[in-house]
Amino acid sequence: MKGYKAFDKDLKCRGMQYEIGGTYELKDAPICCERGFHFCKSISDCYKFYKRSTKTRICEVEALGEIVTNDDIKYCTNKIHVIREVENPRVKSNANETCTGYCNSGGDHNTGNWNSGCWNSGNFNTGNWNSGNCNSGNNNNGKWNSGSSNYGDCNSGECNRGSHNTGDYNTGNYNSGAVNAGDYNSGSCNTGRWNSGDYNNGDWNSGDYNSGVFNTTEQWSTIKMFDKDSNWTIRDWYESMAYRIMSKCPITHSDFIDKHDMSDEEKENHPEYKTLGGYTKIVDVTEEDKQRWWDGLTDSEKGKVMSLPNFNVDKFYKCTGIKVFNFGRM
Repeated sequence: MKGYKAFDKDLKCRGMQYEIGGTYELKDAPICCERGFHFCKSISDCYKFYKRSTKTRICEVEALGEIVTNDDIKYCTNKIHVIREVENPRVKSNANETCTGYCNSGGDHNTGNWNSGCWNSGNFNTGNWNSGNCNSGNNNNGKWNSGSSNYGDCNSGECNRGSHNTGDYNTGNYNSGAVNAGDYNSGSCNTGRWNSGDYNNGDWNSGDYNSGVFNTTEQWSTIKMFDKDSNWTIRDWYESMAYRIMSKCPITHSDFIDKHDMSDEEKENHPEYKTLGGYTKIVDVTEEDKQRWWDGLTDSEKGKVMSLPNFNVDKFYKCTGIKVFNFGRM
């Protein structure tokens, strides 16, 4: 039976020196993992026991004696002949021996193939820490990204969860603007599609703050507050001190924790970080947390919120979980 046997750089195995063309024999019957000359059916199986490194040498061998195996991967014989050394160009092509993939030209610790960056588990990456393929940016989980920290494909922006974005922080697709949850937007902060303006919930708007379609101007109709009509527009709300204060109120949210920032306990509890590059951490905020935040505000800050049109204590509590005390206006 022919197969392949791995040796160290000096053609030694477990301290025994071998030579090309040599034949070696043991009088006793072979026992896998105890005594005899071990070998594998394929070169790839050899690397289950030896590192993929230029220091590992592989030879074609022939078992001439009794043969035993206990897993069909590792074989053992009491007489073996070393035929010739074989070259494994895939292993030889790694420029750095910390790589276990193939054809990695310059980076360290690549388990993927054809990477010039470092710590890549994907293929054809020139950036670092990528688990996808063909990325020139860093920390990407998708493909063909030139930006960084993207989890979609074909992004040139940063921190996108969608695909084909040139802007940043998009969860939608094909956006050239930023922070869009919709698709095909050249503006920013849109949940609709095909908008060139900003803050649109509808489609094909070149104006801002539109919930309809094909609008070219800003829509500043008055809004309801606390279930009643007010004289405020959405712009009034966004530009108010109350908005700035309430935007700091803690809420339950999710944060993506990069693998470099994870604790050992987090890595143990979230093994998916190895393929995702991190894990999604849910930050739970209770009503007690919100109440402590509110109680920590100054009377002036509380007053700014409570001076909103139609302010109602009960409705405020239903929406926020915050109880308002010690104010005359309810």
